[in-house]
Amino acid sequence: MNKAPELIVMLTHNDRTVENAIEVFEAAKDAPATCWGFKEVGLPIPEMKILVQKMKEAGKKTFLEVVDYTEEGCLAVAKIGVECGFDALMGTLYFDSVRDMLCESGVEYLPFVGKLSGRPSVLDGTIEEIIAEAQDLVENKNIKGFDLLGYRYVGDAVKLNSEFVKSMDVPICLAGSIQSYQRLDEVKSTGAWAFTIGGAFFENKFDGTFAEQITKVVEYMNQ
Repeated sequence: MNKAPELIVMLTHNDRTVENAIEVFEAAKDAPATCWGFKEVGLPIPEMKILVQKMKEAGKKTFLEVVDYTEEGCLAVAKIGVECGFDALMGTLYFDSVRDMLCESGVEYLPFVGKLSGRPSVLDGTIEEIIAEAQDLVENKNIKGFDLLGYRYVGDAVKLNSEFVKSMDVPICLAGSIQSYQRLDEVKSTGAWAFTIGGAFFENKFDGTFAEQITKVVEYMNQ
């Protein structure tokens, strides 16, 4: 039996870390999710460091998701991710410089693929192009996983998510706008390694406190 996709709880709304992220984490850290993260904007670096430390003390795996499309910007934020002690960096367009720095620091790298723009991000390109780009990065750049913004896709998101995961032999995280039980069913059916939810929890899409919503989603995915 395939393992249910892992929930990565994101302390983010509208692609920004919420200002009270530390407080939200402290109130919900006992919920049954081992993977937690946030974005590169919204908190000062000292508070980012405190939050990462609190997550690690609670036994969590930590993820920084970066929405930036220039090499200079991606590299600068990747350095912040290393400085803060994150376990993994998700996002950025792929750059050799970012991969090399993260590799040296022992930080996992799961870049975006496809044509991305805006914030919140929009994903463009054909399904075939997106898959081909990812396969090239695995074969020629030693990339070991991806952050796919499937539900930000301008085309058929369900088809993209399904075909992308099926085509890849590395871990795939489906991210962006997962905000209903129907989408949870779709994510589960792909066999993806993980998925993120942030804004939907802050908008109470799963009905309850932050911790209660996390519990509902994890239990639903494990059914």
